[in-house]
Amino acid sequence: MADVAVLGTGRMGSAMAQRVASAGHHLTVWNRTEATARALVGSMPAARVAVARTPAAAVQNQDVILSVLADGDATRAVLLDPVVLAALTTGAVVCDLGTSGVSAAGDVATGLRRAGVRFVDAPVSGSVAAVEAGTLLVMAGGEPDAVDAARPVLDAFARKIVHVGPAGAGQTMKLAVNLIVHDLNAAVSEALLMARTAGIAAEDAYDVFEDSVIAAPFVVYKRAAFLDPQTRVAMSLDLVNKDLRLITGLADDLGVSVPLTDAAAESVAAARSAGYGSEDMASLTRFLAVRPSSRPTRDDPR
Repeated sequence: MADVAVLGTGRMGSAMAQRVASAGHHLTVWNRTEATARALVGSMPAARVAVARTPAAAVQNQDVILSVLADGDATRAVLLDPVVLAALTTGAVVCDLGTSGVSAAGDVATGLRRAGVRFVDAPVSGSVAAVEAGTLLVMAGGEPDAVDAARPVLDAFARKIVHVGPAGAGQTMKLAVNLIVHDLNAAVSEALLMARTAGIAAEDAYDVFEDSVIAAPFVVYKRAAFLDPQTRVAMSLDLVNKDLRLITGLADDLGVSVPLTDAAAESVAAARSAGYGSEDMASLTRFLAVRPSSRPTRDDPR
């Protein structure tokens, strides 16, 4: 069993920490709001779980560090803090499981390498429910030995770990996946609105979505969020916007045209400006329902 630190105990980080502890690993957790970490540990039956007051204290003497922070800026700030770098054990493996972006992955990889620490950028595909079921997909970028060293810990919540290349490749792959997710979210939002406006009950339309060729796992598990505004927020439009900025920024860097994603980003930006930022990504369909159409009519010479 390994000594493991989890940095960040939000919804995903907490679920991962619980799986890691249940697998028998020794666990230390840290969160910027300490009360959140203490509440998590208080709910866990495992005896060998501790709360650290600082990230440096959390990573000291750990074999594997799982970073599950909000974005690339937070990831850089925590993992590249000189005090944290000095506290890391030579040969330890740091895994960034968040969607931090390719630039952040490169910066962190360079900083950790100088400190004698291995790095895996390991963003995931799946929700909290997938963590709890142990069925996440991990897209790992890093040296093969680093990925292999982290694998026994990642196996606590992952059904599959795909090594896609060097550090940064995991983030690239995650952004490619999320490009499809966010474009699909926009497409489902528009399709549901069109069906409802034409007089088809939303539930009936969604039944057809789930029984048709578009019935991707995303479409199936987002049903409740699309049909019931009271469904718990899984991913907010604010976080979608963060992802889309990373995706379109990477596309610009690579010289790749992503017109569908540009259009989805414009819709998300408009929804956030209208006050929907903290709501679930599925609320895009409710924003579109009240947004005036900018499409030209048949008689419009445009």
